[in-house]
Amino acid sequence: MSDEKGLEQPPTERFILPSLAISRLNIAPPQVLTALLLVDIALSFGIPVGVAGQIRTISAIAAVVSALLISVLSIRFNHKSLLLVGLAFLTISALGCGLAPDFNSMVVSYSLTGLGVAMVTAMTNTLVAEYFPVEKRAGAMGWVVASGAMIYAIGAPVVSLIAGFGGWRMAFLGFVLTLSLFSLPLAFTGLPSISRNPQSRTGRETYLGGFKDIFSNRSAVACLLGPTLSMTAWQAMLLYSSSFLRQQFLLPTSLVSLSSMASASSYTIGSLVSGRFVNKLGRKPLTVLASLLSGLFIMSYMIIPNLWAALVVNYIACLFTGIRYTAATSLTLEQIPAFRGTMMSLYSAADSIGAALGTGIGGLVLLLYNYELLGVSLGAMGIIASILLYLLAIDPTKTSTMK
Repeated sequence: MSDEKGLEQPPTERFILPSLAISRLNIAPPQVLTALLLVDIALSFGIPVGVAGQIRTISAIAAVVSALLISVLSIRFNHKSLLLVGLAFLTISALGCGLAPDFNSMVVSYSLTGLGVAMVTAMTNTLVAEYFPVEKRAGAMGWVVASGAMIYAIGAPVVSLIAGFGGWRMAFLGFVLTLSLFSLPLAFTGLPSISRNPQSRTGRETYLGGFKDIFSNRSAVACLLGPTLSMTAWQAMLLYSSSFLRQQFLLPTSLVSLSSMASASSYTIGSLVSGRFVNKLGRKPLTVLASLLSGLFIMSYMIIPNLWAALVVNYIACLFTGIRYTAATSLTLEQIPAFRGTMMSLYSAADSIGAALGTGIGGLVLLLYNYELLGVSLGAMGIIASILLYLLAIDPTKTSTMK
């Protein structure tokens, strides 16, 4: 990247992408822990797994509220500062969850994770556009998205090991909290405080102008609705996959953690492949195809009675979900350049709404029915998302758009 006259330079160029990636990976550890140890959390509080899973639903609702607030604040305040606040929320949440004396305290503490996830997700996406030119954004986004999946691969066995010695509380304090405390100073020192791309900041515009531009744009709205549906489908895998393997096939936590590593590796590969080929294949075609295939494989996963076949389908679903998320984020990032902070905050809200729907509907389906219906009902959401994006979304970076 070449220096731009009149702009503050970062401490060193090579720290920007690692700082963004490590900041982003902090959204994953609480999800890794609750997915892997949800049964243990439920047992410690004496509640059903479906009820325990609602900590993720409430956290997702909090994330929606936070993302809507950030969509306004991002117009006025420095994006790096908002990122640091989000990391602080994740730190406080990890401490509170590890020390929670009862389930109500756990719910309150984990809801702070939702606040932090929304802020960190929106601001890391936005900062990619500020620090990188358009031809390099997809590649950078691939690494930022993949960082969370890498934590799934590394974190699953670490969480399992720590929990084996000190239980799920120690896993919160020894793993989730430690990573948060490491990321805060790195983001503070590794990212420049002034935008590298001043045209992406819109302080002269009215707050309502940003929302008007976004919601009057058919493609931008499709890029918000599509990921909402896709995330609803993915959440069935993200939260309930480990519990499915433990309860349906009676696998021990140690083996489930190994499966989680393989799933995370597949997702990581998908994210990086997507980042490499977005510019070649196109943001929209890649997003549509990956959304369709992701939904189909998620739908199939929980209805296959054979363990090994189910695992293979699981890994394929994770691969296409990684491709979908990076491609969809890259497509959304280019929709309304004048209001990227607002657009990506709303995108984060859309993800959180999908997460809330996925955990909420998933928990209800598990309480009333079974895992098979869970997979079918939520996997179908990904298929609907691909149809919606195919019909309505466009790629503004292309001179001629595909329908």
